[in-house]
Amino acid sequence: MLVYVDMEHEQLYDIDLALWNRSRADLLRNKYRFERLSDRPCIIVRYDQVSSAMLQEVSAVAVLISGYYLDNSYYSDHNLAGLMDLFKECTKPLLAICGGLQMLAQAHEAAIGPLGSIPSGLSQLHLASVQNISGVEQEIGFQTVSARVRHRLFQHLKEPPIFFQSHYWEVKEVPDGFDVLATSDHCAIQAIGHRDRPLFGTQFHPEAYDERFSDGSRLLKNFFSLIQSSME
Repeated sequence: MLVYVDMEHEQLYDIDLALWNRSRADLLRNKYRFERLSDRPCIIVRYDQVSSAMLQEVSAVAVLISGYYLDNSYYSDHNLAGLMDLFKECTKPLLAICGGLQMLAQAHEAAIGPLGSIPSGLSQLHLASVQNISGVEQEIGFQTVSARVRHRLFQHLKEPPIFFQSHYWEVKEVPDGFDVLATSDHCAIQAIGHRDRPLFGTQFHPEAYDERFSDGSRLLKNFFSLIQSSME
């Protein structure tokens, strides 16, 4: 069983209903993509319901953490407690995507922040709003990244691989115990991997591939291939 953690905060429903509905549709699309690429069933679990005990109850073999639109300030420490513990304890293959990567980094006491300085006068920014604001540094759309090391996660990808980006925050320093696996011109930490456990994070969205740019599907297949290794 795959567990796909839905990280979107429920307040998005009130802030932008259309975007909330879009996020629900994306969740289902991604679930079916994960099932097809891994040949395993996948369940969606809300971020405040996930824990190591829950993974054991459903016999999870791998975990994927979604991105999200709203800023980290919307989330309480209480509701994130199980997820943060999971980031520290998990020995199963885990892939944290975009904002999920940033929370993974924070769980390991690494700093996160905006890609560039935020213009004065702007407040209450979140990914739902920044795409149409000039002066906010961001990566949006399909863009190249550069793999820094030869790693199983990036096997069989063309050089340079192209992935979908949608962020204006980034991880500012490498968490202890992790290595940088990929970078880009605008974001120094595009992917990280733990040295001893199958824990990974990507700033880009491998799940948002399409027919023209399919590198994300290959990376996900590489991730899912780790499941058998972790069970042996």
